[in-house]
Amino acid sequence: MSKTNPGRFFEDYAIGQVIRHAVPRTVAEGERALYHALYPARHALYSSDEFAAANGLESSPLDDLIAFHTVFGKTVPDISLNAIANLGYAEGRWLLPVWPGDTLRSESEVIGLKENSNGKSGVVYVRTRGLNQMDQPVLDYVRWVMVRKRDAAAPAPEPVVPDLAKVVDAADLVIPEGLDFSDYDFELAGEPHRWGDYAIGEKIDHVDGVTVEEAEHMLATRLWQNTAKVHFDATNREDGKRLIYGGHVISMARALSFNGLANAQMIVALNAGAHANPCFAGKTIRAWSEVLDKAETDAPGVGAIRLRLVATTGDSASFPLKGEDGKYLPEVLLDLDYWALMPL
Repeated sequence: MSKTNPGRFFEDYAIGQVIRHAVPRTVAEGERALYHALYPARHALYSSDEFAAANGLESSPLDDLIAFHTVFGKTVPDISLNAIANLGYAEGRWLLPVWPGDTLRSESEVIGLKENSNGKSGVVYVRTRGLNQMDQPVLDYVRWVMVRKRDAAAPAPEPVVPDLAKVVDAADLVIPEGLDFSDYDFELAGEPHRWGDYAIGEKIDHVDGVTVEEAEHMLATRLWQNTAKVHFDATNREDGKRLIYGGHVISMARALSFNGLANAQMIVALNAGAHANPCFAGKTIRAWSEVLDKAETDAPGVGAIRLRLVATTGDSASFPLKGEDGKYLPEVLLDLDYWALMPL
């Protein structure tokens, strides 16, 4: 009997199956420092204890995407070690801030299965929860992954495709306890633009770009203990390239969005997301955003803004997404729909 983990294949999943993922991870200031070294991340609420305290929090929490990547990374050995592609996200919500010293673990429930017509792979839908050391959920999201079959002759399961909300309702957004933007310091935050200055349909070119390097993307992926072979082993793909973890592109684009959205401080929901095309080292990532919706919240001085964040290797100022055939243009890497909190 082999003691090594070959990963699960499509026929190893069953509806209702719950997987408790190894290994719990205590996160601390080291994660913040390395995250800010890997990405040009500088949103004030995640950079300064004093700024966070002035806005009603006990101190500066860890970046929302540190929480996401840590929770996501735990799931890889069980969900996507044999994945062909990570296809999408839905119904994601940040439920509690993650503080330095918190210990995070992950568990996933299989909520959908559908074999592909080629009989060689299928799509697995899971709802993943990240929990802290008190077993409090800090994050909850659905993702679906195309996974290889071990045996193409294995019978197909009864197809189950979950009915997922296209958008997290603004009324269901969870605002961190105590958050108060009434005395928000726009000068220290870096930009004067508040919630009322953004119009639905407005598009923002974030101007800056970052060229991705092999060492940096592998370091980032290791930080989240993501073990997917395609990110590290150049022999795992026919083209001999290491595929860059999609979360690395998300974090890079989010950090680049500071220029124009410095006051979109906290991500609180993930409505949808597509990794439109693969990214490889040597590519220069640029980003643009579109304002999709706005909503007020019950927290003092806090508004919610729904944004589409697009990462591209092309000219971000041209705002292209798809061609006449309805498919993403080859320079589009990421199409992400999320809610963030911003001062009114």
